[in-house]
Amino acid sequence: MPKGKGCLIPIIAVVAIVVILGIIMISNYNKFVNAETEVDEKFSVIETDLQRRYDLIPNLVNTVKGFAKQEKDVIKSVTDARASLGGARTNQEKAEANEQLQGALSRLLVVVENYPTLKSDAHFKQLMDELAGTENRIAVSRKDYNTVVANYNKMIRRFPGSLMAGILGFDKKEYFQTTTESRNNPEVDFSDEDKSTSFNFNNNPKLTLLSSGKSA
Repeated sequence: MPKGKGCLIPIIAVVAIVVILGIIMISNYNKFVNAETEVDEKFSVIETDLQRRYDLIPNLVNTVKGFAKQEKDVIKSVTDARASLGGARTNQEKAEANEQLQGALSRLLVVVENYPTLKSDAHFKQLMDELAGTENRIAVSRKDYNTVVANYNKMIRRFPGSLMAGILGFDKKEYFQTTTESRNNPEVDFSDEDKSTSFNFNNNPKLTLLSSGKSA
């Protein structure tokens, strides 16, 4: 065997290994990017639904004020919570502000039970229908988001993704998940005798970002 040829063999082997590793890393990088993009897209749907509810609140608050001006503390808590959600920037801040707003709305709607005239108001009923529909949208978008987060987290934790995720800068994503406290929200019914309008907080729990645990 020629002297130079023997030296080329280990070099070729090293180059081949580097090329193979490069191909694997590029392939995994593209998969991570696609999965992360899907997570971001699903969270943007949650943001849209939260914005939809955010936009409904001024009309709701003004309607309640017209019938129950004396409930200043509860009304203020809703207004303040809405402002917090509007000022939230990170996903964590949005989740915490959303939980605060959900709690404030829960207290407001319990208070409304003491005002039969307000409960029977046509405009108020319409707002409740829109709010209930928005809460259902949030529940669906939360479930969809948690599903893609679960898939993404599995991808970066399974071999060989677990070896490359950290190197490539891909970290575990957080679930948008219910808390134990949120599952104890009171049930609020705004229907009159014909059951035309209803809203059940037990079916529309508060949301919060958690760093671990199963998706809700």
